[in-house]
Amino acid sequence: MTENRPIPFVDLVTPHIELQDELVAAFKTAIRTAAFIGGPAVEGFEREFAEYCGAQHCVGVSSGTDALRFALTGAGVQPGDIVLTVPHTFIATTEAISQAGARPDFVDVDARTYTMDPLKLRQYMETKCELDSRTGRYVHRTLGKPVTAVIPVHLYGQTADMDPILELADRFGLVVIEDACQAHGAEYFSKKENRWRKAGSMGHAAAFSFYPGKNLGACGEGGAITTNDEKVARASKMLRDHGQSRKYHHEIEGYNGRLDAIQAGILSVKTPASDRVESPPAGCRAEIR
Repeated sequence: MTENRPIPFVDLVTPHIELQDELVAAFKTAIRTAAFIGGPAVEGFEREFAEYCGAQHCVGVSSGTDALRFALTGAGVQPGDIVLTVPHTFIATTEAISQAGARPDFVDVDARTYTMDPLKLRQYMETKCELDSRTGRYVHRTLGKPVTAVIPVHLYGQTADMDPILELADRFGLVVIEDACQAHGAEYFSKKENRWRKAGSMGHAAAFSFYPGKNLGACGEGGAITTNDEKVARASKMLRDHGQSRKYHHEIEGYNGRLDAIQAGILSVKTPASDRVESPPAGCRAEIR
């Protein structure tokens, strides 16, 4: 008689056993070279993950929360600005906004996808905001604060409907930061470009988390920013490392938010393993109709 056993919601043991030899080898490399912070392992993973996401740059950081915070600041969001996101997300999305000195406000989700509804984003900008002729920025009519960025959150294997969100962002002068912390490898079919786009390649920047329970998880904490904007990449690299442009040259006030080399080595092993087929499964591809 077959015994019925509960199926765990998340199995963090089996995949690591399957990759055990490669993961141990990555750890041994760090031990033998004493390259624990930065160096070839981190730089190699950054190149691999940028390519995986279809982005030009990747900056490894210590968590998905730091990735969001650094991406916002690196993209030019200022203290006092309003940043729009969805209420259906983990608190880290709004924490990052507040920690960047900005104020979160909310646009509701589409009931079909649980991601940001572009129609509600348009309604927010058209009804709650007005153009400040002096600055050329859209300002919240009641609060008097500029609305400068939007964070669509990809969720449950579905990306937000990015074509109309990007069009609205261009119309209203908004920076778009993708919250891709649970969307590694997810794809979106852009009708505008007639091609599939990877999460992390569409906005001004994107934030990923490598918390162990994610679909690409480290064996500890980790995160990354992907971007096609060299200025955002450069600013994010300084923000993660005490504002340094090079050793002991601190151009801005930064943070200690680096991705360590052991986790980078582990992620380099797990990145190809997370996407063994040429394209993600159907549940990870979002074609919004």
